[in-house]
Amino acid sequence: MSGSAGPSAPRRPRRHDPGRRDRLIDAALTVIAERGVAGTTHREIARAADVPLGSMTYHFTSLEEVLAEAFTRHADAVARVFDERLSAAQDRHAAVEAVIALVSDDLLGSQHDLVLSVELYVAAARNPALRAVTQAWMARSRRALERHFDATTARELDALIEGLVLHSALSTDPMTPEQIRHAIHRYLR
Repeated sequence: MSGSAGPSAPRRPRRHDPGRRDRLIDAALTVIAERGVAGTTHREIARAADVPLGSMTYHFTSLEEVLAEAFTRHADAVARVFDERLSAAQDRHAAVEAVIALVSDDLLGSQHDLVLSVELYVAAARNPALRAVTQAWMARSRRALERHFDATTARELDALIEGLVLHSALSTDPMTPEQIRHAIHRYLR
């Protein structure tokens, strides 16, 4: 008689899933947008990605690593929009219009992305690893702005953009696109 207690269940074939790590990062962004950083867990991310929980520890050493990679992906996506808008601007007037469109259309256009940005700001205030993500994001945004504005103006304009976004995200009476246009024009006179 063999040492087994009964017939063994057939082994499930291993699933070839080369995109799993990327799906987990995307799922992390979805969970953060829905539940906030405080409600983001390995289990919730795995559930959102529809993968076994063990996939999290296979692909990431910690939840902090997942958060850093997810927020880096978000920041890179936003920075790409800055790059595209400001690269397309042929002169200062077009650059000012590009900044207005960035705020009104891109940064405030998606509630999902807006929530992710606010979550990143709050998490970065407490977590140095995430602060490095925001610093890299700000540096990239400023480089895009410096195509048309001097370094000091680019830094101040970047802060104005972030302030306009946060104000709109947190206000029960957010600025209208016309008010945003006025604020940016007023600063860049």
